Amino acid sequence: MAKILLAEDEVNISSFIERGLQEFGHSVTAVFDGDTAYERIKRESFDLLILDVIMPGMNGLELCMNYRKHFGYRTPVVILTALGTTDDIVSGLDAGADDYIVKPFSFQELVARVKALLRRGGESPSKQLICQDLVLDYDARQAYRGGKNIDLTLREFRLLEYFMTHQKVALSRHTLLKDVWDKESERNTNVVDVYVNYLRNKIDKDFDKKLIHTVTGMGYSME
Repeated sequence: MAKILLAEDEVNISSFIERGLQEFGHSVTAVFDGDTAYERIKRESFDLLILDVIMPGMNGLELCMNYRKHFGYRTPVVILTALGTTDDIVSGLDAGADDYIVKPFSFQELVARVKALLRRGGESPSKQLICQDLVLDYDARQAYRGGKNIDLTLREFRLLEYFMTHQKVALSRHTLLKDVWDKESERNTNVVDVYVNYLRNKIDKDFDKKLIHTVTGMGYSME
């Protein structure tokens, strides 16, 4: 059983999510505005946060950013949004969210995402990953290349982690969506290309030897 905070101002949607998650044995605290949600997470520990983007007071993106700034990345965050363009998705993930769900959505989809995030939250990875002169440090949640400190967003960190644990493997965009974004089926693979470009600008741009390579007709690989 997980302790979940749900911040959603639409009463019908909130009630639907709350009842459904409780049927799976989870404890759900439902609030209806961002300011109240932030006060609750300052006083209590939760295993998962589900945040609507548009709600009174602090919106979901602002709430997520403030939470990450003051409490770190241990607790997974799911963003609920009616906006599903690539730019909207990137904005949500850059705010520190682990995943996003576009309204309207099925409850089965929400349950699958919640299960995946709670399961991943319990994993205990090794302390460091290394590829050539690139080092990914789990404890510091930091990457270094050639001794240079590289700042990464949460999603960039997880994408780089996946590349570094699958070195010399050709990874399709759909594989990356499934395993990094926890999406079994998604037509919009542009978000993968966007984040791969972000990573390339940070870890490859200033170095002669490139580590992330395009695999024609397939996707990407790291070696």
